[in-house]
Amino acid sequence: MPKVTFHIGDQASEVEGEAGKTILQIALDNGVPLEHACGGNGFCTTCLCKVKSGGENLGDRNDKEENMGITEESERLGCQATVNGDVELEVVDF
Repeated sequence: MPKVTFHIGDQASEVEGEAGKTILQIALDNGVPLEHACGGNGFCTTCLCKVKSGGENLGDRNDKEENMGITEESERLGCQATVNGDVELEVVDF
């Protein structure tokens, strides 16, 4: 199972998640607080994460991310990016 490390403020949480699940699904499954005001539908950017390492282990960027202006390699929407291997993320604080 892939390991996902979430950096929120000065704290880090390393959890395991099922390959193919989104960052948001893995966070929720493991009690990691990740905002998702639109219910995980890709319309609000509150689940925005900055990829610190392992970006190659995330699924391809989809239309919802691009339509919300998420085009930087280091930025992904937690509700849209699927995890296929180990990744380290910084949760953006709004």
